[in-house]
Amino acid sequence: MINSLWISKTGMEAQQTQLDVISHNLANVSTTGYKRANAVFQDLMYQNLRQVGANANEQTQLPTGLQLGLGVRTIATSRAFSQGTLQGTTNPMDMAIKGNGFFQVTMPDGSTGYTRDGSFQVDAQGRIVTSSGLPIANGVTIPTTATSISVATDGTVTASIPNNPAPQNIGSISLVHFINPAGLEPRGDNLYAETAASGQPNGGTPGTNGLGTIVQGMLETSNVNVVTELVSMIQTQRAYEMNSKAIQTSDQMLQKLGQL
Repeated sequence: MINSLWISKTGMEAQQTQLDVISHNLANVSTTGYKRANAVFQDLMYQNLRQVGANANEQTQLPTGLQLGLGVRTIATSRAFSQGTLQGTTNPMDMAIKGNGFFQVTMPDGSTGYTRDGSFQVDAQGRIVTSSGLPIANGVTIPTTATSISVATDGTVTASIPNNPAPQNIGSISLVHFINPAGLEPRGDNLYAETAASGQPNGGTPGTNGLGTIVQGMLETSNVNVVTELVSMIQTQRAYEMNSKAIQTSDQMLQKLGQL
């Protein structure tokens, strides 16, 4: 009887974690480049009261055993890196990745961060930076005299300069991809960090070696499906209620036992 109290308690904790993940997804439904997270659960160890295949007598074996589970635990939050919808904007500094890959940005400590958020801007030095002020890894700088810039699908950045009929090449934007992007560590600010689980970044020119292409004047929206999240929320609520009901039932049975 006491086991049911503990088991239901672990179930309530698991469903609370699931609700936290769902709430985070819904909170970021409008976040550029956000990728939906999902809680991953695992059943706990079992009390093996009767071993499967043990000898029932000298001539027969048990076809089934007697194992009592001890609940559930949350082991991970996986992230789905499916393509989000590309949404057009009027800002030429906005860029979206169509396909696999991440933009590279230089962190304040000199390390490299990775993002799918292409809502770039220009800082006081003319550098292309993120909305948080972090420059892209290749350090593309726009001339002060430039009237417009153009970003090709392969990442080549050109600028139109007055009295110069030909666009001037001012740099390029490269992309990287990982063998296991779900292993990247989210750092906030739409940034990810490399980990041992993600593997090393494989860089290259957009459109080659399995990398996606860059689309100027567009942003990738979140891949969160609101309807799916709401359905998951209802399922989570019902599962939480059932676990709490199991605790109430166990308590009532213990009260009956105490009255004997």
